[in-house]
Amino acid sequence: MSLMSPLDLSNLGTTVGSTTGAGGNTTNDPQAMQDRFLKLLVAQINNQDPLNPMDNAQMTTQMAQINTVSGIQQLNQTLKGMADQMASSQAMQGTTLIGKDALVEGDALAFDGSTGKGAFTLDGAATSVKVDIIGKNGETLQTLDLGAREAGQHGFEWPAGAIDPNQVAKFTVRASNGGTPVTDTELQRVRIASVGLSNGAMSIQLSNGRTLAYDQVRGFM
Repeated sequence: MSLMSPLDLSNLGTTVGSTTGAGGNTTNDPQAMQDRFLKLLVAQINNQDPLNPMDNAQMTTQMAQINTVSGIQQLNQTLKGMADQMASSQAMQGTTLIGKDALVEGDALAFDGSTGKGAFTLDGAATSVKVDIIGKNGETLQTLDLGAREAGQHGFEWPAGAIDPNQVAKFTVRASNGGTPVTDTELQRVRIASVGLSNGAMSIQLSNGRTLAYDQVRGFM
């Protein structure tokens, strides 16, 4: 009888004892993998050539291999558990956003009754910031003078008064610093209706029917 070849660990997850019982699938369970390995090792020892037995170095190598495989499986299970906990925590924190305004790129005003709301970001400090309210025919309905503003995110409110919100098309921002234009980005304010998880990542459902990933939102107000 010749010496058996070293154990093949690549199929360890589907070899001896790979079954699904009442406790669930044990294919990737580290303890089950160790049990299957020991069964295979015992079988190999029992069937080895007495005149040419397995040497200690070979057995030690195989024991080291199973410990490595088992360690990786345990690490994967630990990381998965941490990821599940983080996703659950993120979802709970996300509920605090319900009822707030999400800021997304856009130049439409959000109306609360006769009050229009918008926001913008400035790439640099500005000594003069003005917001033009533009009508459906391209005319300027009104201009808001917001004065000086620092770099960053800013919100504003516009009392429409007698102007019909249905006649408002958009708003534009004009910012400058000592006569030099300052780059800005118009932001639309949309109420957050609900939050959820999609493939482990937070998603935000807006009151206008849109669903966005968390990283698609520029800010909250």
